[in-house]
Amino acid sequence: QVQLVESGGGLVQPGGSLRLSCAASGNIFNIKTMGWYRQAAGKQREMVAVYTPGGSTNYADSVKGRFTISRDNAKNTVHLQMNSLKPEDTAVYFCNYDQQRGGQLFVYWGQGTQVTVSS
Repeated sequence: QVQLVESGGGLVQPGGSLRLSCAASGNIFNIKTMGWYRQAAGKQREMVAVYTPGGSTNYADSVKGRFTISRDNAKNTVHLQMNSLKPEDTAVYFCNYDQQRGGQLFVYWGQGTQVTVSS
């Protein structure tokens, strides 16, 4: 089992910045992908930024150039630096780890942290 706890959400004005953090604990091994997703009210959850199994990063087109994902493997944390925030970035942001165990893929989610961009 992997436990994920997000932090860093809040209310910010358009153009502002926030940094989200995700702390992982438990049996952290064979992690294939890790990253951030978001879900706005009335919409489906969507990928924001992830590390692929090869270690490269993928970003949603809507956040490229504004958001940066980073990780600290020694501390089992992954971060999302969000700059130039827009009202359309308002959503609950979820941390995600996908772990391979016994030939199966296990998907873990944090509880989510609310990000609200509004003046």
